[in-house]
Amino acid sequence: MSAVKPDRLPPGLLQLVGVVMLGALMMQLDMTMTTIATNTLLHRFDVTLSTLQWVGTGYLLAMASVIPLAGWSLERFGARAVWMFSLAAFLAGSILCGLSWSVGSLIAFRVIQGIGGGLVLPIGQAVLAQAAGPERIGRVMAAIGIPSLLGPVLGPVLGGLIVTDLSWRWIFYVNVPICLAALVLSARIVPTVRMPGRHRLDVGGLALISLGCVSLIYGFAEAGRSGGFTATRVVVLLAAGAVLLAAFVVLTLRSTAPLIDLRLLRNRPFAASSGAIFLAMVVLFGALGLLPLYYQQVRGDSPLHTGLLLIPFGVGMGLSLAVAGRAADRMAPRGLALCGLALSAVGALLFTRLGHQPNTVLLSVAQLVAGAGVGGMLVPIMAAGIRGLPGPAIPRATTAMRIFQQLGGSFGSALLFVVLQRQIAAHGTAGSTAALGAAFGSTFWWPVGFTLLAAIPILLLPGRRTTAAPVPSPTVATE
Repeated sequence: MSAVKPDRLPPGLLQLVGVVMLGALMMQLDMTMTTIATNTLLHRFDVTLSTLQWVGTGYLLAMASVIPLAGWSLERFGARAVWMFSLAAFLAGSILCGLSWSVGSLIAFRVIQGIGGGLVLPIGQAVLAQAAGPERIGRVMAAIGIPSLLGPVLGPVLGGLIVTDLSWRWIFYVNVPICLAALVLSARIVPTVRMPGRHRLDVGGLALISLGCVSLIYGFAEAGRSGGFTATRVVVLLAAGAVLLAAFVVLTLRSTAPLIDLRLLRNRPFAASSGAIFLAMVVLFGALGLLPLYYQQVRGDSPLHTGLLLIPFGVGMGLSLAVAGRAADRMAPRGLALCGLALSAVGALLFTRLGHQPNTVLLSVAQLVAGAGVGGMLVPIMAAGIRGLPGPAIPRATTAMRIFQQLGGSFGSALLFVVLQRQIAAHGTAGSTAALGAAFGSTFWWPVGFTLLAAIPILLLPGRRTTAAPVPSPTVATE
């Protein structure tokens, strides 16, 4: 039997990629589709916006609380068991959300969804990274990046269609057939990865990092709603989160079996990748939070039309992922990531022209360039961070990366909403569309700044293409 060529992914790995992408895309689409139904749910349950916001906040906080468990649970129970548990929890939560009879029940069931959704991406990344090996990690990271990056773009389109033509309950019921298909395929395709040297759960570390992440993410969300970081509740939440994470760092460095091994940050590519991923998420989620608001508040577009207008962003990311995935397996990560950073900066600069009544073509070009830049940045960054690590370290490394992604996205969304509110006040819009557009344009200078700031960790990535030394492989059982 002839061996698979090094530049081609073997059929078994392609099947595994497809299953992981299916689960991840389902989860990412659900996050964005739910936001489109906000106005419908307000009228259906007759509640205030501050109450309804807990439908999204509860989901995010549940995700944040279970992400730190991903690495340990994969080692303890095996990839297939944890992956299928996460899908089953998401499926149960989706069905229950569709059956909700009050806003309280909907919030509770979204928490169940979040418990499943929080494990999907870190487990999927870990399984694929281990199965791919260092020589194929770039293409695999590009594949797993597609759901994460396209979900915020395609979700509003699908959500708009469902809310317009069907009941709001189908926002959740649409997950059922997809999730069932993923479960059936997973039972046959996803391997049971048993890691050597399994450790007991670090309960103290889990409590500290879970509560710390929940506190920070909730603090960022409250800052975005209140329009500033000075409110007493925001300050208390952020301070508590910082203290809890600091305590987690101290405990982890003293532990012989930490939940997340912070000693991985001694590995320069992993440390640089972690910093760059955080900043890239600030730019991505900040921009994807502002653009729909711009289309609806300044241009008066409907939610469905807004979703369609965001397609160029997804097209740009899709094109760059296809190119960057293969290039990341052949070229040095630093140069590739810098090219993506340059495109991101150009796209963000074009968005600063929002106050000058840009036409749809210019906005589409700006989205295409920015999307290509973000995708071109993330693939080599993530591949470089994982490529040089030994197999047993990968589950906890992907867990750490997912935490950086979650915190970066939450911080970016909150910060840019705060900046936007202050810019609106400074421009004195008073109903003026031009002034409101200028406020959005001024706000986009912040993504420009964060994009340029990402150059610092990117410059610390390897400047030469290196081949990782062989590392011990985990025990894999397919039955």
